[in-house]
Amino acid sequence: MPAEAVELVGHVVDSGVLSDVLDDVRDYGGDYVVDELRLGKDRQDETYARITVSAASEEILVRLLMRLQTRGANPVTTADAELAEADRDGVFPDGFYSSTNLDCQVRVDGSWVDVANPEMDCGIVVTISDGSVTARTVPVSDVTAGMNLVCGVVGVRVSVPAALREPADTHAGFSFMDSAVSSEKPQALLVSQIADQMRACREAGLKLLWVGGPAIVHTGGAPAMVALTEAGFVDVMFAGNALATHDIEASLFGTSLGVDLSAGRSVEHGHEHHIRAINAIRRAGSIADAVQTGVLRGGLMHALVMQGKPFVLVGSVRDDGPLPDVYTDVIEGQRAMRAQIPGVGFCLMVATMLHSVGTGNLLPASIPLVCVDINPATVTKLADRGSAQARGVVTDVGLFLEQLARDLVPAYATARASAG
Repeated sequence: MPAEAVELVGHVVDSGVLSDVLDDVRDYGGDYVVDELRLGKDRQDETYARITVSAASEEILVRLLMRLQTRGANPVTTADAELAEADRDGVFPDGFYSSTNLDCQVRVDGSWVDVANPEMDCGIVVTISDGSVTARTVPVSDVTAGMNLVCGVVGVRVSVPAALREPADTHAGFSFMDSAVSSEKPQALLVSQIADQMRACREAGLKLLWVGGPAIVHTGGAPAMVALTEAGFVDVMFAGNALATHDIEASLFGTSLGVDLSAGRSVEHGHEHHIRAINAIRRAGSIADAVQTGVLRGGLMHALVMQGKPFVLVGSVRDDGPLPDVYTDVIEGQRAMRAQIPGVGFCLMVATMLHSVGTGNLLPASIPLVCVDINPATVTKLADRGSAQARGVVTDVGLFLEQLARDLVPAYATARASAG
């Protein structure tokens, strides 16, 4: 049977990674031999494991090795990566290496080269020009004929972020509310910790990326989002047609989906407000044009335009209108989102499952992210789609944003306290 040796370094026993690796081998119908195992004696010590894995065919072995790399298990072989040329646009060569969102390097001409923009489910294109070698991820839709892409797993190594390699707290023993996703957590403490991370991100000169759904408006969280934007805690916003539409509806008519946000009840002809809001922006030309001409005078989208903060709105088949700023070609929308990822240091995903999963697929695993939703399944699904760094907060979105704004924006807290 074809075989390859892999090695693991870290807290692979305490964290359960070693058992996960061995389970993966068996799940692929393969076999393994533990060649070397050096266990760390103290809690801070790392463990080293060298394991020879085998599979029924070379093809299965390659797929197995790719799977093991998602656990941080890299082949021991130090040969250069195999490169193959794409023979047509939009198609990877056979045997291409399917990337993860982990930090990655490829070996070219005896040297290891960092892969730019780690992203899952992409290929790795290598460019050699004037003696300089670069490597980056590329989605299949952006492949062009003639590109040199990495094939197989030899000459590729990944590294798991420290936060994902930390051992579980084995001293805790039995405890309540110890799951990763729970509504029965001290929310005030979680919000305070998130606020601290946001401050640290801004102080480091990194961007704060938000991914938002229309519940931000429905739950009354838009004023808090405006305060956070004006205070510099929103650098980029990803959303769909709905968030922008209902935010603009709230600004123009005081309603969201026809519900009066101040009284909490439906208003006559309110069901028309969202399409009238869309029409007003389409007549103006764009959201920015509507702000500049005075058509749009408040709300989150107004604040983003006034602060010069970019937003990417990507639509779906369910959309009304849509607004003129919305990408209706999802591939173009993905490209616009990717263009905003460099420089991001922290991501908050609020009340949107599909956009959260989509953004999680674009983000490197090294970028911490927080997912906030009233539905625990949203947070769980995000982690299940490969965003293992996701931290979940299960709570009402409006209350979360209100508390976060009070923590980060003293003037907002004072104004809200004075108001009642």
